[in-house]
Amino acid sequence: MTPYVLVKFLHVLGAIVILGTGTGIAFFMLMAHRTNDVAFIARTASVVVVADTIFTLSAVLLQPATGGLLMMLTATPITEHWLLASLALYAVAGLFWIPVVFMQIEMRDLARKAAAQRSALPQRYFVLFRRWFACGFPGFGATMLILWLMIAKPF
Repeated sequence: MTPYVLVKFLHVLGAIVILGTGTGIAFFMLMAHRTNDVAFIARTASVVVVADTIFTLSAVLLQPATGGLLMMLTATPITEHWLLASLALYAVAGLFWIPVVFMQIEMRDLARKAAAQRSALPQRYFVLFRRWFACGFPGFGATMLILWLMIAKPF
């Protein structure tokens, strides 16, 4: 396997992990939320935080490293329009993902506390959930556009 193929494989794998983990986390968190089962929501939110930390964070860190190596290996200038657009969208995705991480942690903690006290979820949980849900659209959309730009290189 050539260095280029290895780095490209890692870069594509990182994109798959980001999209797959993001989709999975959103699905499982939404499904748990819809049950109104406080203990189940607490357990699911706990797993979501771990998954986001292990998988999404590692892939998010891998992408710029492998992308930079690919640029070097292919002599692609950073001034390529599709690449500049991808980097801008990566920043947009990050601006939505970083707050989501903190929201997930707080939702987990609120759900754990409510489950331990055998009480209903506090209003703060629902406020955070709505914000978390809303942040998913631009964050995930930016990531999907990056994938398209990497494949199509339209300009």
